[in-house]
Amino acid sequence: MTPLSWYLILSATVFSIGLIGFIIRRDLIVMLMCLEIMFNAVNIAFASFSFYNANLQGQIFVLFSIAIAACEAVVGLAIVLALVRNTGINHSDEINKLRD
Repeated sequence: MTPLSWYLILSATVFSIGLIGFIIRRDLIVMLMCLEIMFNAVNIAFASFSFYNANLQGQIFVLFSIAIAACEAVVGLAIVLALVRNTGINHSDEINKLRD
């Protein structure tokens, strides 16, 4: 049986990769993908804690979390695509107005 600490190290590593990508990159779509990576890292931690505590509530919560993250990704991608189409801006540094 794989120790819990290995799953937590994996989760922390994936979360760090997502966080570093979110901080370093300025492309809006890449930033959105890095947010999804961070959500998945949290889901790994939830699922591993649930498995080691022999409680299915954590795994059910992970399923709901994945569904909500998918909805969030769709809405975020729609906002980014609308922003790129209307203004031609694809980098977060160039966004300086929220309303025209």
